[in-house]
Amino acid sequence: MPIVAQSTETTDWVSRFADEVIEESERRAPGKPVVVASGLSPSGPIHLGNLREVMTPHLVADEIRRRGHEVRHLISWDDYDRYRKVPAGVAGVDESWAEHIGKPLTSVPAPKGSPHPNWAEHFKAAMIESLAQLGVEFDGISQTEQYTSGAYREQILHAMKHRNEIDAILDQYRTKKAPKKQQQKPRDEAELEAEEGSGAASEDDGSSGSAGYFPYKPYCGNCGKDLTTVTSYDDDSTELSYTCTACGFAETVRLSEFNRGKLVWKVDWPMRWAYEGVIFEPSGVDHSSPGSSFQVGGQIVGIFGGEQPIGPMYAFVGISGMAKMSSSRGGVPTPADALKIMEPQLLRWLYARRRPNQSFKIAFDQEIQRLYDEWDKLAAKVAEGSALPGDVAAYTRAVGTAAGELPKTPRPLPYRTLASVADITAGHEDQALRILSELDPEQPLASLDEVRPRYDRAEAWINTHVPADQRTIVRDEPDAELLKSLDEASQQSVRLLLDGLADHWSLDGLTHLVYGVPKVQAGFSADATPKELPAEIKTAQRTFFALLYHLLVGRDTGPRLPTLLLAVGQDRVRRLLGE
Repeated sequence: MPIVAQSTETTDWVSRFADEVIEESERRAPGKPVVVASGLSPSGPIHLGNLREVMTPHLVADEIRRRGHEVRHLISWDDYDRYRKVPAGVAGVDESWAEHIGKPLTSVPAPKGSPHPNWAEHFKAAMIESLAQLGVEFDGISQTEQYTSGAYREQILHAMKHRNEIDAILDQYRTKKAPKKQQQKPRDEAELEAEEGSGAASEDDGSSGSAGYFPYKPYCGNCGKDLTTVTSYDDDSTELSYTCTACGFAETVRLSEFNRGKLVWKVDWPMRWAYEGVIFEPSGVDHSSPGSSFQVGGQIVGIFGGEQPIGPMYAFVGISGMAKMSSSRGGVPTPADALKIMEPQLLRWLYARRRPNQSFKIAFDQEIQRLYDEWDKLAAKVAEGSALPGDVAAYTRAVGTAAGELPKTPRPLPYRTLASVADITAGHEDQALRILSELDPEQPLASLDEVRPRYDRAEAWINTHVPADQRTIVRDEPDAELLKSLDEASQQSVRLLLDGLADHWSLDGLTHLVYGVPKVQAGFSADATPKELPAEIKTAQRTFFALLYHLLVGRDTGPRLPTLLLAVGQDRVRRLLGE
């Protein structure tokens, strides 16, 4: 089976796949555009796990474009799939939506208040907007339009004519049980939901009934549901009879003229591979186990005169901070959720830097600050020419596409600094600008636009993902009782800080000052390096920092002290520290 080999080397996986896809395309369809594909079911919010289904072929397609080849990235919207269940956590939806189970997704009403005409279009719209922000170029194909227009008529009739061959292939797997997976770690509800995907992999394969096997399922002409059973079919006349177990309706139609039904999933997918000439398409874990749709499709595709695409199995995408989120919103986050708190470049990088068979996590908690630090360090290394080739490739794919660079923040200040400023200023843009301008007095910020959109993402993260009890509230009045109780050493440390404020009023200057005070108190130079200092200095620094936090914000932790001091302002710092 033509699965692309997945090396354990840390080289550029995208280029390796592009090499193989170009070679395979020239073998199968010389002179034609290279076709890569993704499939998404708009059965509910399309989450960050589903995004890997798009980003993997997107990155490969983009590399092929960079090399001067014509390439099409197809996204099949599986909007003619059945509505399987009422998803949790969708606003404007309650259990009354269960009456639509079994109908095509495009025949289900959109959630209440939605401007879109149906369920599928509602969830497609959010994903399309996110893909535009991410720079993903694609050709969208609505399976509702394909089936109801009769585009697949010949393929449907062909599948019905060869139903016994299809049945024989499927029958090889029906009695086989997939080997039990070794459970490495506990799975939370969000992870299981993300791995389940659209559920298409577990759909009915049209298993043989008393009238024989039929790989086609009509939607009922009365209730519109797919709870139907084909009772007879004539190859010559194409007359098909069915009954509906939901409402009892029955009718006979000519399949050569009938457009209200679809091939069962395990036949539908390989039919599309052949119809579209797909060369590369990844598949999730749920589609790749023994006897599942990708493996079975590799045999069925030959019946339609095609070949199975090459492509990797992609691993799970986890969420850092998910437990807190899922309890409040019921469900896993979407690309739109991620793009509210991070720039598109960072999100692209998370998918580009890991091979598809490697799992990774997207941060919605404090970890996002570390991820941004790592991203900024990489950007600096790339700029100075010291980054490794694989890291340069991942960075280049993150910041732009073959069409050009994505819009970026002109002055990308550290995310954690921007988050602290947004936290402390609580929406007051004039205060935010004042503080950010003082970070580097030699190059003061003229406008917040210079740090946008990163500043807006950091502010959104503070407002939506940091619990209220972790937000920073600066004291209105000095803590007179604490100030009065300070011993001589503590009083001296506060005095050293106050004496140095004016001369060190910048981000770098205040960093040097707050770390230097305990060094000076212990008889060392403020410039002494950790190697030159005893271990006790670190303890003294932690004690000093905790004292300052208590005096400024009433807690023993908070934003980085240099940023906090700048945010509070020199006059107010002096007042709160008892001067």
